[in-house]
Amino acid sequence: PELAARGALAVIEAQAAGRPLPPRSAATLLSKVELLAPIPRPLRNIFCVGKNYYAHAREFAGSGFDSSAKAGGDIPSVPIIFTKVPESVVGPGAPIVVPVGVSTSIDYEVELTVIIGKGGKGIKAADALDHVWGYTIVNDVTARDVQMRHQQWDMGKSFDTFCPLSTPVAGASVPNPQDLKLVTKVNGHTMQDGSTRDMIFSVAVLIHELSKGHTLLPGTLILTGTPSGVGMARNPQVWLKHGDVVDVTIPGVGTLTNRVRFE
Repeated sequence: PELAARGALAVIEAQAAGRPLPPRSAATLLSKVELLAPIPRPLRNIFCVGKNYYAHAREFAGSGFDSSAKAGGDIPSVPIIFTKVPESVVGPGAPIVVPVGVSTSIDYEVELTVIIGKGGKGIKAADALDHVWGYTIVNDVTARDVQMRHQQWDMGKSFDTFCPLSTPVAGASVPNPQDLKLVTKVNGHTMQDGSTRDMIFSVAVLIHELSKGHTLLPGTLILTGTPSGVGMARNPQVWLKHGDVVDVTIPGVGTLTNRVRFE
C-alpha cells in the first residue's frame, strides 16, 4: 500500500539512483482497477508556468483577470512561475470538487506536464530533455474570482482536486515536445485547440530556468502553460458548472477526463 501511494515516484527514484526495478507482476485488465494519479502525492509544490503561449498571454492580458499585466508587457520576457500544492493532485476520472459558495468562476486549462527523471541544478537547455522521465497531462483548474481577489495565482489554483493528472508516457515516446496538439472539450464541445509550437518558452528552456537556483529532484512536476481558449477570455465568459465533463487531450500523450462537482 505504501509503495502504491507513492505511484511512479518509487520507479523514478530507483532509476535515478541506478537501482534495479522489482520484477513485473502479472498483467491486470484496466477495467479491473482504479487508475490513480501517476504521482498521487508529489514531494514538493508543483512548478507551473503562467502565460506561456503567445495567444493565451494576449487573451489573458485583455481579460481583466491578469494582475501581472503591465502596459506593453503582454508577452513575458522571462517565465512567470507559480505553484500548486501537492494536495491538489487527483487522478483520471476523479471528480473536480468545488466548494459551494467559495467560487463561481471555475476555468479549465489543458497543459503538457513534464516529470523530471534525472535531477540536477544548473541544467543547460541543450541537455534539459535528457532529464525528462516522462510526460503527462494536467487540467490546471482555476478559480478565477479567487485568483483575482488575492491578486496572485497560488490560492485560486490550489484547491483540493484542482490538479487532475493523467497516466504518463515515457519521455522517449515524445520525440519533439514542441510539436504537440492540445485540446480541451467541455461536454463534447471543443474549447481549446492549440499547439506547443505556440509556446513562448520551450520545455528545455523552462527546465533550464527552473534549475538555475533550484535543484530539480526526480519526480518534480512542471506544468508548461496552456493555449488560448480558456473560459475567462470568452465573450460571454464560460465557467464550469456542476456535472460538466472536461476532457483534455494531447495526442501521443493521452486523454484525461474528469467531471465537475459542486458540493
